Amino acid sequence: MRSLLGAVLSTVVLAGCSAPAQTPVAAPAPTEIPASLELPAHPTGQAWRALALVPADATVVTITDFDAMRARFGVPDLTSEDLMADRSAFWERARAEGVLFTDGLLRDDHSRFWLDHGFTEDDVDWEVRFTGPRGSGYVVAFRPGLDMTRVAAARREKALTGATVMTDEHLLVKGVAAEGEPVWAADPALPDLTDERAESAYLRRGCIPVRTALGDDATAEHQATLIGELDPRNLDELTAFSVSFSEGLATARLGESRGDLIARGKITEAWPRVTTAMGFADGFRRDVLNDPSTGRIGLRTKAPQAAAAVTVADLLPFAICDAIEPWEEPTGL
Repeated sequence: MRSLLGAVLSTVVLAGCSAPAQTPVAAPAPTEIPASLELPAHPTGQAWRALALVPADATVVTITDFDAMRARFGVPDLTSEDLMADRSAFWERARAEGVLFTDGLLRDDHSRFWLDHGFTEDDVDWEVRFTGPRGSGYVVAFRPGLDMTRVAAARREKALTGATVMTDEHLLVKGVAAEGEPVWAADPALPDLTDERAESAYLRRGCIPVRTALGDDATAEHQATLIGELDPRNLDELTAFSVSFSEGLATARLGESRGDLIARGKITEAWPRVTTAMGFADGFRRDVLNDPSTGRIGLRTKAPQAAAAVTVADLLPFAICDAIEPWEEPTGL
């Protein structure tokens, strides 16, 4: 069973002038992965299960569930064996109506994978991407009926360099945690951020600095509007959050029983707009719905791909840090 990163260290006691007592160091406290997040055989259709493979030190995780979108668009059984016209129609609609955090690992070499290996992105159920101090990685789930020897044979393709096939689970993975290493699913603070009904999601460790959330073109005046009643320094600490998307709606999860959730909602509604650059208001409407008991904030998207771009750029006022750093204007040459 995987364990959470870190160990509980014992205290060394010094007794008078005698030699230090040798108190043994306690073993790492094991934290089991919740049953709802354990990785079963054939986890297709259960994108959240990929958190059982994501390294614990990953800072950002994105989930894009193509199969959930196929179901919403009325083509749940669409595969590479269907007519090209039907498959193209799905991708056009997915880009127009779905929040995509990736176009798909195989999309750029669509024809090559089909002609040389007999499968395409149309045979992928979902993709999970992650980044962290050790680099980036992914977990790609193929439909249960696909012969995974085809995927194994395709690993010589440049797009799949360094990938490993988990045949029984129908997964293609890269950069995932090794057996016994700590993973996201074993962190007790993170499962509360998951939403297995979502079509796509963005999960992030830590809060977003105010200046990052304001955007590149923001000025000291924009930040100054937050001082006072909406002062971020009155907020509570935020260690992780997620934003889940489905059918034009988004749900931000910041953790249960947050006393600052209403304040974070007010900050979101009053967030200053920087007209010269992309910002929160380009992807989301300003009205929000707060649920402090569950730590959720309901949002409405304006345009799906604009919402995706705003999210990955961390232009999210509800997730800002409880601090304001002194503003320093960039100096020119």
